[in-house]
Amino acid sequence: MHKTTYLFILAIVLFTACNDDETAAPDNGTPTVTAAATYTVLTESDITYANGLAHDSNSPEVYEIPLLLDLYYPDNDSENRPLYMFIHGGGFQGGTKTKPEIINTANYFASRGWVVASIDYRTVSDLHADFTGIAPQEWIDFTLDNAETPNDARTSMAMYAAQRDAKAALRWLVANAENYGINPDFITVGGASAGAITTIALGISDPTDFKDEIPAADDPTLATTNPDVTYTVRSLVGYWGSNVKLDLFESVYGTNPYDANDPELFIAHGTEDPTVLISEAFELETLYDSLGIYNEVYPLTGEGHGAWEATVNGKSLQELSFDFLTGRQGLIVE
Repeated sequence: MHKTTYLFILAIVLFTACNDDETAAPDNGTPTVTAAATYTVLTESDITYANGLAHDSNSPEVYEIPLLLDLYYPDNDSENRPLYMFIHGGGFQGGTKTKPEIINTANYFASRGWVVASIDYRTVSDLHADFTGIAPQEWIDFTLDNAETPNDARTSMAMYAAQRDAKAALRWLVANAENYGINPDFITVGGASAGAITTIALGISDPTDFKDEIPAADDPTLATTNPDVTYTVRSLVGYWGSNVKLDLFESVYGTNPYDANDPELFIAHGTEDPTVLISEAFELETLYDSLGIYNEVYPLTGEGHGAWEATVNGKSLQELSFDFLTGRQGLIVE
């Protein structure tokens, strides 16, 4: 990747407020969800899913911080629930798992039978100095060779750390699936803006990527991330995101992470988005089409960045993604 391309990638995230194959018939293990909000939603907040290294702004020394998620799940006795993990935006500069729109989305799906996790992860606000243990040496070297400003460098490190953390969160959820009645064969990962960028990179990259590149001696907190747990993501839901992180990954490691076994993809993206251009959605559509993987792309006409209230043919983003997930995963809808 040329230096100008790399800086363009960073510019995107720095200014971010952050073929039709039929699905196989469901078997007896397929979860049941409801078309309408049916269940009272139970919540558990600030669960530690792993630890990660961070910096204090006043000191170059690294220290461990807990990485947290919130859980939303239906008040029923089901032991066969689909999982939806959501990743917030914020341009890798900040952001929160308790953004009101995310809470609304979590309640929408949990009240219909899903277990929903909203996760926090490390951002630029947690990174201030030496990046050993934050990202692998190859990533650090590439960044320092190409970044023009300290915040460019910190953003690149935050992009790696966010990906490492999101994968750790998903492994924690799979490791604790039995405790929450989660069926790990029906996993959805979604996100908005920087969260959508992280979502797409999570689904497309191999499970070992953004994990095994860092030696345990550099990051002892890797032992807290359930490193031996495996997962398979069925569906990705991306709101106004892009494949920018995978472009960066390919530049660092020289490998194209896409293949025909990647998860199916739902995209919603404002046509007037000045921060992450609609062309990014169409680029993903083209990539998916070239691999023969099912995808749905919804241009949100006249909408900008963060178009949570947008509708398409009278349906909200929650309704559109509900239809996509239940239809493509073959969930039983009552």
